[in-house]
Amino acid sequence: MEEIQIEIDQQGNVTIEVSGAPGGKCLDLTKSVEQLLGGEVSQRDFTREYYIKESVDQEEKLSR
Repeated sequence: MEEIQIEIDQQGNVTIEVSGAPGGKCLDLTKSVEQLLGGEVSQRDFTREYYIKESVDQEEKLSR
């Protein structure tokens, strides 16, 4: 289950943290939030989950 945590500090800086989303899926999940906030991303720190490839369902694997 994916989870997005958004924190806004007193200066208005926003931190978005995603868990439960392996690979680049986290970027897909935060894209719309980033667009709604209208600012630019000043820094991106990736967790270990980012470097994990998304698993392929057994059924999908067999149909290839």
